[in-house]
Amino acid sequence: MKEVKAFIHRNRIADVVHALKAAGFRNISVIDVRGMLKALDSQEQQYSIEIGEKVITEVKLELVCAADQVDQAVALIRDNGRTGQPIAGWVYVSEIETAYPIEDGNAS
Repeated sequence: MKEVKAFIHRNRIADVVHALKAAGFRNISVIDVRGMLKALDSQEQQYSIEIGEKVITEVKLELVCAADQVDQAVALIRDNGRTGQPIAGWVYVSEIETAYPIEDGNAS
């Protein structure tokens, strides 16, 4: 299994998630994070006192899939995450060594 993690502009996340779901991907998490992607405009930026830099609210998407689905997932994220900037975000792929279900406790 693989984990695909992407940092995407907020205004592109809906299209990315819809494309992934339409292709059959289901193990998707979406989390708002503060990051340093290049802002699309000045209204998207805010100054972070903690970091001492300008940041934007971007989205971290996490997706778990089979190894043979990674290329399709990455292509969907990259195609639907475009903003018109040369670099609109990043996609990372990691190996998942082991996965354990959280069970209801009634398993025999």
